[in-house]
Amino acid sequence: MMDWVPIVLVTFKVLVLGTGMFFAIKWHYDQGQKEKAMDKRAVLRAGGKVAAVFVLSLLCLGLVTFALSRMLGLDLGVP
Repeated sequence: MMDWVPIVLVTFKVLVLGTGMFFAIKWHYDQGQKEKAMDKRAVLRAGGKVAAVFVLSLLCLGLVTFALSRMLGLDLGVP
């Protein structure tokens, strides 16, 4: 009886994520068509800000993970 549960849940997950990605791509495409005359510098500036926030959050996550693993006594040494 429990053999079909992962199949159903994975299928549901794929359908939900696929539908969400389709509508996200469609929305972004429609927005791009609407604002085609947007300034290139503004787009590059916004992209740079997003990339900077992503790198900083990735660095913070790594530091928090390292500190938590040290606090828990995990061995992080390279053999």
